[in-house]
Amino acid sequence: MAITAAEVKTLREKTGAAMMECKAALTESNGRIEEAVIILRKRGLALAAKRAGRNTSQGIVGSYIHMGGKIGVLVEVNCESDFVARTEDFQHLVKEIAMHIAAADPKYVRREDVPADVLEGEKAIYRAQFDGSGKPPQVIEKIVEGKLNSYFGQVVLLDQPSVRDPNVTVGQMVSQAVAKTGENVMVSRFVRFKLGDGGGQA
Repeated sequence: MAITAAEVKTLREKTGAAMMECKAALTESNGRIEEAVIILRKRGLALAAKRAGRNTSQGIVGSYIHMGGKIGVLVEVNCESDFVARTEDFQHLVKEIAMHIAAADPKYVRREDVPADVLEGEKAIYRAQFDGSGKPPQVIEKIVEGKLNSYFGQVVLLDQPSVRDPNVTVGQMVSQAVAKTGENVMVSRFVRFKLGDGGGQA
């Protein structure tokens, strides 16, 4: 079927993908916009994985002040070129992430940042919940892994559902930025200050 310029424009506005990528996705989905969005998202994730090892020496430190100065966030987001760092899309992403950190209060950037002793402590708590349950050890371990994934979704920035769109994680937002900019994009670190707390996360 013929794909119209209007359909391509609609999909581009929804996803930010390049015109040719939008047209290809629409052709593959027989003109169905929502299916084309899913196709582009999957490609974006694959692209993000492919670019993950590339050097990210540019970027910006973004900030966000919330609740009349009671919560403040600084976040460093990196990319490969100064050109991308200066784009409106990249700066918007950084602002969104800073706002999310202010609202969701993550403790770590990625799963690998969670200390081993903290993970073991969480697992011990989950296992203790099944003491005397009679469930086989392998079943308990599967349940523990499921609970651990829920824990990551609460405390790890990239695993948290976006406060603006709970259907998308912050990690997926970053992957979409990779697909859109054509560069590796990485959240390096953040610090969140809350008035009276006396501490933050670097």
